[in-house]
Amino acid sequence: MLSYPTRLKITRGIILPVPVFHVGSIPVYGDLILSPMDGFSDLPFRLMCRELGSAMSYTEFINALDILNAHPRVEQKFAYTPQERPVVFQIFDNDVQRLLEVALRLQERHPDVIDINMGCSERSVSGRGAGAGLLRTPLKVARIFKTLSRALDVPVTGKIRLGWDDECRNYLLIARIIEENGGSALAVHGRTKVQGYSGKADWDSIAEIKAALSIPVIGNGDVRRVADIELMKMYTHCDAVMIGRGAIGNPWIFSRLDREQVPLEQVRSTMLRHLERMLAFYDGEYGLVLFRKHASRYLSLLPLTRSQRKRLFAAERPQEFSELLDSLLIQA
Repeated sequence: MLSYPTRLKITRGIILPVPVFHVGSIPVYGDLILSPMDGFSDLPFRLMCRELGSAMSYTEFINALDILNAHPRVEQKFAYTPQERPVVFQIFDNDVQRLLEVALRLQERHPDVIDINMGCSERSVSGRGAGAGLLRTPLKVARIFKTLSRALDVPVTGKIRLGWDDECRNYLLIARIIEENGGSALAVHGRTKVQGYSGKADWDSIAEIKAALSIPVIGNGDVRRVADIELMKMYTHCDAVMIGRGAIGNPWIFSRLDREQVPLEQVRSTMLRHLERMLAFYDGEYGLVLFRKHASRYLSLLPLTRSQRKRLFAAERPQEFSELLDSLLIQA
């Protein structure tokens, strides 16, 4: 049972949820969404956030070349469970035909939506014209969305930044191209590629995009606390708010709780459930290694000494980690 608040209606005495918005024909029943983050938005973390209120599940971005070349770990990136629906597969590449071939293959795995990443600022991605690099080629963006929206049975969406740099803030052009060529929704990170994650997210530009489009617009950038959620919604009139870094260590933000509002016992139970899922998903102790980055953020508000943190994160066995965690939380 998902815990997020949703609008309700009564039909013939039956209480039914009301979608907040639709992506094509796909109903979305909440206004908060976990952002696709490479290295973080895997199945275990998505499940934690979905149970706490995230309304959709975006996968980590998937390199089209990894799918075509059968990379051994790519299968884990688009693994999902039925309770995550709507599920969005996010892919990236700089070639229209490769994106089409990969999207057609992925469609056979029955996602609800396929999303094109046009926001990744990493040099290895944007430097080859994919991710945010696509923002410099509006005609290619048009071809991508026209080709995929005609060929696929599922909605096609995009996630963008505001442009390459301050000299090329072409977000309105790109947004209109996406809508005019069949895009069903658009997520917008309020920074340019060159900014990366520095500076302040430009919510004015997100509001401008929302006013210009008729498809749903999802706002993203600088939402770290519950108050930021309502501020972004009021300021931009976006249909939903996408949360990335603000959810790491605080998946409770999807239940509209700031980290300091969460009792220690709830922190403990959530961490152990998350760890259990990591161990199952990554086949053993490798899951513990990957969980450390989450654990560090879960415990960021606790006054732990350097020695205590070192002991905890040096634990090599799950049982040892759990016992150390319990002892630290008792002392907190």
